[in-house]
Amino acid sequence: MKRLLFDVYQWLIVIPLLVPVTALTAIVTIILSPIVPNSELAYWPARMWARIICKLLFIKVEVRGLEHIQKGQSYVFVCNHQSLFDVFVIYGWLPVIFKWVMKAELRHIPLVGKACDSAGHIFINRANPKAAQRSIVEAEQKLRNGVSVVLFPEGTRTYTGTVGNFKRGAFVLATDLSLPIVPMTLNGAFERLRRNSVRVNPGRIELVVHPAVMVRENTEDGQKELAKECREIIVAAAHPL
Repeated sequence: MKRLLFDVYQWLIVIPLLVPVTALTAIVTIILSPIVPNSELAYWPARMWARIICKLLFIKVEVRGLEHIQKGQSYVFVCNHQSLFDVFVIYGWLPVIFKWVMKAELRHIPLVGKACDSAGHIFINRANPKAAQRSIVEAEQKLRNGVSVVLFPEGTRTYTGTVGNFKRGAFVLATDLSLPIVPMTLNGAFERLRRNSVRVNPGRIELVVHPAVMVRENTEDGQKELAKECREIIVAAAHPL
């Protein structure tokens, strides 16, 4: 009975609210970002949007390890990709100014794509290596003065809840810029909303921020070693909720 009531609540109340709330957030972001770029004020609409969505869907977020983040330092954050809730949790609860690296297709979402563009997030065309390389150069220009970047090195959401293989892109970026890498583990997001499902399961999501991993040699082997080390750190803290 509880499940049925929540399904009715999700579809008759939350989903109808989601569209106008998201549109309003996008409009405010489009207005604020050029005026106060890379500021807490410019990021405030998206942070509030993420927290409101989680609150409406009875998602409780717990964060551990924020003491590992040094104010004013730029980082490359890498995280396992469990579900659509990953974006809400990181946007709402990671207290740094950062740029997402996202699929180029997302740029075409009405209002949302424009808002992401205005906020300076980085679009990657994975089907075009030259365009992808230009996006990496663009990222390098933006990661200054404490601005960080967040990537999901698996490249896609998990189908099973397990952590997939990591691609090298995040680690190429980190070694090129000599930026520390901060692995993060998300737990519970997969159980809250599985891939190819629209049925949300209320409950807990945990974000674990690990100590930074310092980059070493800027070679293909060095980048592969970094990817392996960060994946092992993330997997070691992963568990179902």
